[in-house]
Amino acid sequence: MDRRFFTLGLASALVMAASPVRAGQFGLSDRQASEGIRAALGQAARLATTRLGRTDGFFGDPQVRIPLPSRIRDLQSMLRRVGLSAQLDDLERQINRSAEAAMPAVQTIFVDAVRSITLDDAVGIVRGGDRSATDYLERRTSDQLFALIRPRMENTLEASGAYRTLQPIEERMNSQGGFLGRLMQGRSGGQSLRDQLTEDASRRAMAGVFHYVGEEERAIRRDPVNRTTDILRRVFG
Repeated sequence: MDRRFFTLGLASALVMAASPVRAGQFGLSDRQASEGIRAALGQAARLATTRLGRTDGFFGDPQVRIPLPSRIRDLQSMLRRVGLSAQLDDLERQINRSAEAAMPAVQTIFVDAVRSITLDDAVGIVRGGDRSATDYLERRTSDQLFALIRPRMENTLEASGAYRTLQPIEERMNSQGGFLGRLMQGRSGGQSLRDQLTEDASRRAMAGVFHYVGEEERAIRRDPVNRTTDILRRVFG
C-alpha cells in the first residue's frame, strides 16, 4: 500500500476518534438519549427517596446515617464511654427520623430537577460510567436542591422534637467555661448550634439521596431487570 494513503487514512481515523461522540454513532438520537437519562434519573430518584423515607432508612443504614454536627460529636463519644450519652443519642435519632420524614417532599424536588435539567452531552452521559448521570445531576443542581431541601428539613426537625432536645444542650454549652467551653465556641463558626445542625443535616440528607440515586443508576445500567420502560431498554440495552 502507498505510504501516503496509509498515513492519510491513519490521520483521518485519529481525527474521528478525537471528535465528540454523537448519538447517531450508537443508533440513538440526542432526544432519545436525553429521554433515557431523564427516565433513569427519575426512576432512581423515586426509588432512592422511597427507600430512605422508610423507618430506619437513614438511621439504620451506616452508609447514609446522619451523625451529630462535629461541634458536639466528640462530646457524644466521650459521654458514651461512661454511659451518659442518652440525650445526645436521642438527638441523633431525631435528626435521622427528620430526614426520613422529609423524603416525600425531597422526592418531588429531585424529580422536578431531573425534568428541568439541561443536558449538554446526553450521549456522552449514556455511554459514561455507572454514575455518570447522577454525577452530572449532582454537579448541576446541588446548590438549588440544598436551598429547597433545607426548609423541609427544618420543618421535620421541628416536628420530631430535635430542636427541643437541642435547646438545653446548647444552653449548657454556651455557659460552659474553661477549655471545653472555648473548644465548643471555637467550633461554632459563628453559627448557632441550631443553624449548624439544620445545615449539616440537610446536606447529609441530600448526599444520602445522591448516594442511592447513583446505586439505582448503576443497577439500571448493569441489570436488564431494572430497565422497566421501553426508553430505558432502548437507551441502556
